[in-house]
Amino acid sequence: MDLLLLAVAPIFIIILYVYFKDKYEKEPKGLLFASFLLGAVVSIIVTTIIYYGFNVMLPISNEFSVLQQFIKAFVIVAFTEEFSKYIMVRYFAQPKKNFNEPYDGIMYALMVSMGFAATENVIYVLEGGYTTGILRAFTAVPAHATFGILMGYFMGKAKFSNNKVKLNLTGLLLAVIFHGFYDFFLFIDFIPGIWIGAFISLIIGVYLSRKAMIRHQEDSHFKH
Repeated sequence: MDLLLLAVAPIFIIILYVYFKDKYEKEPKGLLFASFLLGAVVSIIVTTIIYYGFNVMLPISNEFSVLQQFIKAFVIVAFTEEFSKYIMVRYFAQPKKNFNEPYDGIMYALMVSMGFAATENVIYVLEGGYTTGILRAFTAVPAHATFGILMGYFMGKAKFSNNKVKLNLTGLLLAVIFHGFYDFFLFIDFIPGIWIGAFISLIIGVYLSRKAMIRHQEDSHFKH
């Protein structure tokens, strides 16, 4: 029970932080919960199916190959996971009438991302124990949050733009890039000290996420 709490606590701390930063028009809790469930269940299923396809088409045979680990990080893992989240936001949340200000892109993308992270984190923490749970609370979980926020920033802009396709795909691409770099530096841990690159990418992601949240608050349609 303690391990389960450790796995989900950082998820809900981040959700509450971003939720209460929405100053002007908070989203219906039912839609937020539905987005969370889509991330926790459907996105995981979609990811698993795509993983299987990539494992057939792009088998990674050399764990000490920088090129193969690059492909694994950016294509097999980052693209697969972020695409599975993207389609939940794009086809479930974005068309909703309650998606009525730019910040909503951040909020719904975060919920899908945190749902995905919750399922993933529970699996890793129950298997790895307290040390894994504490480490992931300050690394993988906030990383998933930044991927969602950066994606959602552009999807929030897209809803109210004539360049919807371009902005939506920009959000997906940015999430894939940050996710890819984060994982890549961890995957090539056979190079001494290279893992620090993952933390640098995470810090940059957190910084840009905070800026994105502030910018969309300033652009709110409900700001008086």
